[in-house]
Amino acid sequence: MRSRRLPRGGSRCASRNRLAAVRWFDAAAPPGQWCGAKDFSHVPKLPAPAAILPYLINALAAALGGAVFWWLHVPLAWMLGAMAATGALAWFEGAAVPRPTRPAALLLLGLGLGQTFTPPVIVAVGLALPWIVLAAVLSVAAGAILARLFARLAGTDAETGYYASVPGGVVVMAILAQRAGVAVAPVTLAQTIRVMVVVVLVPPLVTWLASRGGASAFIVERPEVHLAGLALLVAGGIVVGLAVARSGFANPWMLGPCGMVILLSAFGVLPSGVPSWMIDAAQVGMGMTLGQRLNRRFLLSSRRLALASLFTTVLLVAIMAVLAIGLASIAGLPTGAAILGMAPGGMPEMTITAKALNLGVPLVLGFHLVRTLLCNLFVSPMWRLAVKLGLSR
Repeated sequence: MRSRRLPRGGSRCASRNRLAAVRWFDAAAPPGQWCGAKDFSHVPKLPAPAAILPYLINALAAALGGAVFWWLHVPLAWMLGAMAATGALAWFEGAAVPRPTRPAALLLLGLGLGQTFTPPVIVAVGLALPWIVLAAVLSVAAGAILARLFARLAGTDAETGYYASVPGGVVVMAILAQRAGVAVAPVTLAQTIRVMVVVVLVPPLVTWLASRGGASAFIVERPEVHLAGLALLVAGGIVVGLAVARSGFANPWMLGPCGMVILLSAFGVLPSGVPSWMIDAAQVGMGMTLGQRLNRRFLLSSRRLALASLFTTVLLVAIMAVLAIGLASIAGLPTGAAILGMAPGGMPEMTITAKALNLGVPLVLGFHLVRTLLCNLFVSPMWRLAVKLGLSR
């Protein structure tokens, strides 16, 4: 009876399995092929404990950082604390954040924000729509005006400076820059630094400049939580998020579930509210994904561009805060929500801030949705018009 021979390259096979485990955990999808016995090669295997350990350490550090910031009463504590803890790990090349973290955080955030859109709130946001559109125009115009200063400080060409300066969000502006044939790397770097600076500066600025009142028309009581209904919401959010992601729409994991819950809430058939701990978990996830970018290579890859982005962002935050205070006083809108709505940060980060500070989440989300739409439609045509008029030099 012939004995079976063991396959050669056992150590190489084990090494490939460990590498596949790490890739599986990062991509949140099982690998196509594993080494090992042919009878069980089709069965997905869990990552080795050694591969999971860095992710667990990062998650625990992020949660601890959020808890410390919460204990210190720092605005937006869970996101800023998680970002600080993960950033410290990233600086020493020790950050490990699974790829599904950001989509999962955006999913929870979208579900939590959508429940604030009751019929009366939708009417109030609709009445404020003309002012929201004006705010979006002012925000884009302010970023475009500062583009020349940014380009001079960063040493880029005028078009790159334009796409790096307009506050349309990291993903949207990177896509628009790519379509325009502009280098995507400096645009992404500048927009990412802008979001990080805004996340740090704006919450204490809002706390200092604006009172908590005046947003009652945009604030509703939190719906009761029912576990079965919450499970249905999460499952439905995943399905809707996947569908919107396949359509190629920007930020699908937040906007898809948020739109679904808005519809359910507007028709009075929302099966459950979203508990506050899920919003806190979303903050931690968002903080981790921001903090993991704070490594030496990222921050020192273009020191001049990073400093230019830092300076122009601080200047833009100040300009937009003044404009927001003026617009709020004229339109009768809550000052804090107007400052958050016109802040040059990302939609998820600013709506999380509004949620944490209880400053009219639907209004802030409306500001950023309109600005994102405006950027998608008009940022590139505005540049082409500026070139024809000779204003881009």
